[in-house]
Amino acid sequence: MADTVATTDRLFLREWDDADEVRFYDIMNRPAVMRHLGGLQSPEQWREAFHRLRGFQEEFGHTFWIIEDRASGDILGFCGLKRVNAPGAGDLTDQHEIGWRLRESAWGQGIAKEAAIASIDLAFSRFAAPHVIAPTARGNRASQGLMKRLGMIRRPDLDYIDARFPAVSEITPQIVHSIDAADWPSARAGALGPR
Repeated sequence: MADTVATTDRLFLREWDDADEVRFYDIMNRPAVMRHLGGLQSPEQWREAFHRLRGFQEEFGHTFWIIEDRASGDILGFCGLKRVNAPGAGDLTDQHEIGWRLRESAWGQGIAKEAAIASIDLAFSRFAAPHVIAPTARGNRASQGLMKRLGMIRRPDLDYIDARFPAVSEITPQIVHSIDAADWPSARAGALGPR
């Protein structure tokens, strides 16, 4: 049984278990979900990513955790914290990064925001992060909007070219937002407003 990391009104954030490798891939490897992430993954690519995600948990105590619906037990996606490791991230490498990925049926319901608030709470309380950054694809306006609703500040000085993708595309440069620990209490209060 995977350990629960955080509980919100509607969600569990929990660690990955062995069965999640296939379940998550079957649910999430969809064109709309993967549009800003380089496209559909082969089972081998996902297997490597799955082991990286579990490795982050073992090495740092945090990762992009499974989001599970408390009522149904369904996997809705992932959200959480990892250390920046994208090729091309430069000085951002090893900083605390928040990220999320949700299945299409979970979009537009405030689920990503609810999970992100819990994850940022953990970043500053449990993991003593001085700040948290959030990179996303240049074309991913929905994620950029959520970053703003979380009170994160746009940081064009931190944007970077992710070397896994063409230098200028809908995916890259990566657009970066950030929030400092000192600014989170007031930003959190604002984020708890309407979805």
